[in-house]
Amino acid sequence: MKKIIIAGGTGFLGEILDTYFSKKGYLVKILSRNPSKKHHVFWNAKDLGTWVKELEGAEALINLAGKSVDCRYTDKNKKLIHDSRIDATKILGLALNLCENSPKVWLNSSTATIYRHSLDKEMSEKNGEIGNDFSMNIAKSWEKAFNASTTPNTRKIILRTSIVMGKKGGALVPLTKLTKLGLGGKQGSGFQKVSWIHEDDFAKAVDFLTCNNQLTGAFNLSVPKPIDNNTLMKSLRKIIKMPFGIPSSKPLLKLGAKLMGTETELVLKSRNVVPQRLLENGFEFSFPNIEKALDNLIST
Repeated sequence: MKKIIIAGGTGFLGEILDTYFSKKGYLVKILSRNPSKKHHVFWNAKDLGTWVKELEGAEALINLAGKSVDCRYTDKNKKLIHDSRIDATKILGLALNLCENSPKVWLNSSTATIYRHSLDKEMSEKNGEIGNDFSMNIAKSWEKAFNASTTPNTRKIILRTSIVMGKKGGALVPLTKLTKLGLGGKQGSGFQKVSWIHEDDFAKAVDFLTCNNQLTGAFNLSVPKPIDNNTLMKSLRKIIKMPFGIPSSKPLLKLGAKLMGTETELVLKSRNVVPQRLLENGFEFSFPNIEKALDNLIST
């Protein structure tokens, strides 16, 4: 049985991949700080341990480890966001070089937020403009740590993942709740671009990159055509059959974010990201249309 290792795989994205690869017949092992299931293996995400032997002979190592950015950007949280990503990536690189039969491919998380705020220019892997603020610098540091690891026997892929729309987590859950309460209007100007991907396409893309042995480097995981925030919220209201949605101004969003313990960047930044390399290599999306994606996720 082919084996997949998912580091930091107990969260929203990890559960999507765990379910997907398990259904395909893979033996999935999850590296977790708090193992709670039979196929979970303890690690602390910064030190070597008995977990290293799980990497032997694996088809793929997928690293999703890192503190969620859905929090207030206090100095303490900024340090945790940074260190959790860098420490996990560095120790995995070291562990791979201790393997006699290392995984065939290492896919390491990054984020589509690495590109600057853009209303007009579409950001591909080849011509995207990488910006300079806290979130973008975290992504740059993360990728730098990953690229610094030399793994002669393991192919390397960077996953610049956009907003993943899923049934059980991610952005769609709170957005659906707000919309049902009549608060599903545009957020801010409504013009900011939203790069997103259906959870099924996210898993399919990871599988595609795992299986195509010639592919290396950074890949944007997002639908071919970003939408704007106004279109997203309008589509959500349509699927939920909510006839109205009160818009949220920037000041209101700032207040709400403070009360909810998060940051407005998550909804106000214009992520105008396209998956040029996936498309060039023949990947086909099952849900490139937002209304069909929302209908599938909410109605089924």
